[in-house]
Amino acid sequence: MSVKIDMEKMVSLCKRRGFIFPSSEIYGGLSACWDYGPLGIELKRNIKDAWWRSIVQERDDVAGLDSSILMHPKTWEASGHVEGFKDPMVECKACHHRWRADEIKEGRCPECGGELTEPRLFNLMFKTFFGPVEEEAAIVYLRPETAQGMFVDFANVLATTRKKLPFGIAQIGKAFRNEITSGNFIFRDREFEMMEVEFFVKPGTDGEWLKYWLEERLNWYVNLGIKRENLRLREHTKDELAHYARACYDVEYLFPMGWSELEGIANRGDFDLTQHAKSSGKDLSYFDPDTNERYTPYVIEPSAGVDRSLLAFLLDAYDEEPDKDEIRVVLRLHPDLAPIKVAVLPLSRNEKLAPMSQDVHTELRQCFMTQYDDAQSIGRRYRRQDEIGTPFSVTIDFQSLEDKQVTIRERDSMKQIRVPVAELTKALTAKLAGEPFEVLPPGGSYWLGFEG
Repeated sequence: MSVKIDMEKMVSLCKRRGFIFPSSEIYGGLSACWDYGPLGIELKRNIKDAWWRSIVQERDDVAGLDSSILMHPKTWEASGHVEGFKDPMVECKACHHRWRADEIKEGRCPECGGELTEPRLFNLMFKTFFGPVEEEAAIVYLRPETAQGMFVDFANVLATTRKKLPFGIAQIGKAFRNEITSGNFIFRDREFEMMEVEFFVKPGTDGEWLKYWLEERLNWYVNLGIKRENLRLREHTKDELAHYARACYDVEYLFPMGWSELEGIANRGDFDLTQHAKSSGKDLSYFDPDTNERYTPYVIEPSAGVDRSLLAFLLDAYDEEPDKDEIRVVLRLHPDLAPIKVAVLPLSRNEKLAPMSQDVHTELRQCFMTQYDDAQSIGRRYRRQDEIGTPFSVTIDFQSLEDKQVTIRERDSMKQIRVPVAELTKALTAKLAGEPFEVLPPGGSYWLGFEG
């Protein structure tokens, strides 16, 4: 059963279980800035690892890059961000709250109902100063996207990797946008992390590659557990297209506030390489050895937000089901994404169980991200692991001291099997890789949940 969760409940769960905290909370917080707690940083790292594995590690035609957050200011002049990276802003004449003009539905202030000013454009880039003197010549910007680093390093990556078109450059990194209005938890932040690919192709093949990446990126979310009915592709209308785009689609997710962008996939044409070549005076064309042609490549750009993806994975994994007189809350996260892969739970705090339990934990933590928990009843500890998405829990009981076997409990079905300690690591590795829980390792047996 799938349960829809409102954003307020998700915010509560994330703080209570250590996924996400408000930034600088002891000072009242800072709007649209968030800290990732012990579980949140693991989930975030797993999302980035899954993306990198599918985009770079498992492909021959994409190379990685980590470009600087601070770049020469001419970068942003050439890209159009200095002049064009602006949103229309209105201000309430009564309460002086500011809003994005395109988000105002009734023509009045959403906060107090007051009259609004005429829209004026507001640049979303954060400015800072390079060096000790705060003057116009020292202005630099915190990057609002990672893409431009890949464009200005196009020639360097091409020369050092010796790749031929089509090929891509991938990057995961921080970006910053001084949003007029933020909200919906981590959906729209002022500091966030992006996962982007700039995929360079021969002009004329761009339509075919756009179609390829649309399917590739949509399937990535589905393969990691997001329900297909909660995803859709939406093509941008002509008046929505960015100044650089020939075409663009959004992968949208059904968030609690409605359908909203999860990832954008754009055909950027040759805009970026052409602009940077003109502005820098450097040649950013490509010589095709197969056809003896020289041309400026077109670019297909899949651009996803780590934070927004994390929110979608959490929302989609959330489930509730009856549990006697209570409700069992479960995060049915894909095993690849789950922050904790295996929990080690001695049946009780009895001192006789501690040495074996700690030995099992020491062995497992060499292979998996684990958590050791011996506080409260075993039932409560199972529920805690369910709520943070841990796929498997290992329990050491008094019988384990005699037969050197332990139980493995599966999160989703709550079924249990009993396996020899000698086979435990191998069995968990197989289960986390997708082996059916019913498949027993050598010496294993069915324990609970298999009756009839």
